[in-house]
Amino acid sequence: MSTQTTSSAAPPVQAEGQPGRTLTLAAVLLAVFVVPMSISGTAVALPDIGADTHAGLAPLQWVVNAFNVAFACFTLVWGSVADIVGRVKAFAAGAAVYAVASLASAVATNVLWLDAARALAGIGGAAIFSCGAAILSTVFDGPARAKAFALFGTVAGVGVAIGPSLAGALVQGLGWRWVFAVHAVALLLVLLAVPAIAKAMPADGGSGARIDLPGSALFVVAMVLLTTAIVQGSQWGWGSAGVLGLFAGAIVVLVAFAVVENRREHPMLDLSVLRNRRFVGLCLVPVAASFGFVTMLTYLPSYLTAVTGRTTGAAGLIMLLLTAPVLVCPMLAAKLVGRGVSALVLIYVSLGCLVVGDLALTLFSPDVKLLVVALPMLVTGAGMGLSAGLVDGQALALVDPAKAGMAAGFLNTLRLGSEAVAVAVYGSALATALGNRIKDGIGAHPGASHADQVANQAAGGDLDRATELSGATDTKGFTHFLAQSYDSAFHSVLWGLAAVCLVLCVVVAALLRGSSDKTTA
Repeated sequence: MSTQTTSSAAPPVQAEGQPGRTLTLAAVLLAVFVVPMSISGTAVALPDIGADTHAGLAPLQWVVNAFNVAFACFTLVWGSVADIVGRVKAFAAGAAVYAVASLASAVATNVLWLDAARALAGIGGAAIFSCGAAILSTVFDGPARAKAFALFGTVAGVGVAIGPSLAGALVQGLGWRWVFAVHAVALLLVLLAVPAIAKAMPADGGSGARIDLPGSALFVVAMVLLTTAIVQGSQWGWGSAGVLGLFAGAIVVLVAFAVVENRREHPMLDLSVLRNRRFVGLCLVPVAASFGFVTMLTYLPSYLTAVTGRTTGAAGLIMLLLTAPVLVCPMLAAKLVGRGVSALVLIYVSLGCLVVGDLALTLFSPDVKLLVVALPMLVTGAGMGLSAGLVDGQALALVDPAKAGMAAGFLNTLRLGSEAVAVAVYGSALATALGNRIKDGIGAHPGASHADQVANQAAGGDLDRATELSGATDTKGFTHFLAQSYDSAFHSVLWGLAAVCLVLCVVVAALLRGSSDKTTA
């Protein structure tokens, strides 16, 4: 895309000329807050859900997985639909679907019903993220847009950070059903603001084109195959016939999708957008954050409890060092951009923080002092926070406003898809490294055996149960051996994460080379 085309892609919207902008922002942010809160908080309710519904492990895990898979599958679809029927209509439809699905979840009588309701909620959540970002990109411009997307990133970070705590309080005080009931109430409030959002949009009649049903169907099938392979990889084995078959099927369907899209007059994904190297480069920034930050957000608590011996409550408090920058840095980045600091410079700084932070987290050890690792955790969190929201606004400014929904859908598909990949790869790499260390050293402990079972249990962070399964006569010594093995595996994976972030940093820099704030603002 040429600079001339890019410059005209974001027509100014006067702050005083559009009514209801504040209410629009508040409604979008409330909806955006609910989605990541649901993603991070639902897992807390799983033990109570399992006890109440008498569910087995596999269907219980799909309470979380069904949402994530549906979200990843439909994010791009909703973005394309929004450009055709109008972003407000699509956003409202997504909020309504999410509200209905949350009510269905709250009254579910068995786990399969709950799994289906959570999948439906994931479809609604995909619309909220894609259409919400497109609405902000249309309603706001210039410094106001930067601030709006900074709030977008901050609120999403707050949702991730407090989701487990809020869900835990609801489960303990009112029961697990209220976790989903609260989501429904929040989305009902969002729906009440839809008329104000419609008034704030300068023009939202949609393109009037036909929805790309063949392309949408192929993309959903491909994403179902891909995300299911990722979710099941650690359970079935990454080299198993089932997982390899799913990956192969996903590749075949994606090739068919590309062929179909090239022949469609109004494709769901306009492949010409992907020829804009700066847009693609910006879309890869959240992928780096997935590997450098989201993996730590997911697995560091297990390290803190299993290896350093801290309680769950203490581990949760320590995690604030990782999440606090996500609450502060998006607004800080917006203020710096408003004062003339290059947005691309801040994006490069965020990528650098991810690399340096992950490397510095290797300072963790079984007896590490909190002050030693506080700065690395803050730096890693800043790597996520500085680009959260900022990269969305910069990327969407590069795209024709008529394609903003599709572009937002693509960006968020990469964001959530890479999170699923990063978490799954981390878990698999940790389990593999830990398993190798346990197999190599278990023979030195009298009575210890069943290395595979011990490794699987230890990878989940339950070293006491792993020691019990081993049959070791010296339980204290064997638990210490497991803690050292976990610590060693953790450090090996950290080096791998830092390497991935460094490679992505180089790729992003190459794609953004020669760009300027004039083309991204």
